[in-house]
Amino acid sequence: MNPQPSSGLLGRALRAVRGYLRRAPLTAGYVCLLLAGHAWIGGVSADRAAAVLGYLSSNLDNLRDHPLSALVGSALFFDGTLTDVASTDFVGTLITLGLGVVCFLAWAESRWGKRRAVAVFLGGHVAATLLTAAVIAAGLRYGWYPAAVRQSLDYGVSYGAQTVLAVGTLALPRRGRLPWAAFVLGWPVGGAEWNGPLPDFTTVGHLLAAVLGFGLLAVPAFRRRRGAGGPSRDGDAREQARAGSGGSPLV
Repeated sequence: MNPQPSSGLLGRALRAVRGYLRRAPLTAGYVCLLLAGHAWIGGVSADRAAAVLGYLSSNLDNLRDHPLSALVGSALFFDGTLTDVASTDFVGTLITLGLGVVCFLAWAESRWGKRRAVAVFLGGHVAATLLTAAVIAAGLRYGWYPAAVRQSLDYGVSYGAQTVLAVGTLALPRRGRLPWAAFVLGWPVGGAEWNGPLPDFTTVGHLLAAVLGFGLLAVPAFRRRRGAGGPSRDGDAREQARAGSGGSPLV
């Protein structure tokens, strides 16, 4: 038997991993942290897990009592599953953790550098969380949400990932950007539960995060690559060539 095909496949996989680590080391470390946190929370008792996640949840009561711990801590875990592949939660995990963090956050780090990628992700996470809290407060005032929503479990990376997914529209060929934008705005609405004129607060948060991300596309600094002092004819030509050929500069 000839082992070369499997050896070649393994070699390509190792080169891909090394290339990923070289281009996006911070994202790779964050993914490892999320996976470790997910494994840990799944390994402790149900009461301990509920206590930890309840404290880190970015609901209204926690944002009032310990806002910094809630905002930062809620981004250290992802709300989803890696094992129940037949569930809608797994689809959400693929979109937020798989596409949003593993792919598009790595692309942002490679394109703009660590600081700007972190600013986009954490900025989207924090801003969408605070804006959603304002919507919840208004919904409570007008009776659109039940009072229990103040203590609802709300944690995970999905708001930051949603912002990165929206900004990542730049990574796609021009002809694919409009369908991608429709997907980014549409997937959270698919499972929405409506409370009067408003959907559930997590759907509100995802839509706000997407709007924030799309808004960043109008900022000139986010349309340039790292180290680019301004528009480049060569860079524009390369982007047009990618758009014409269907290539994508993801990671």
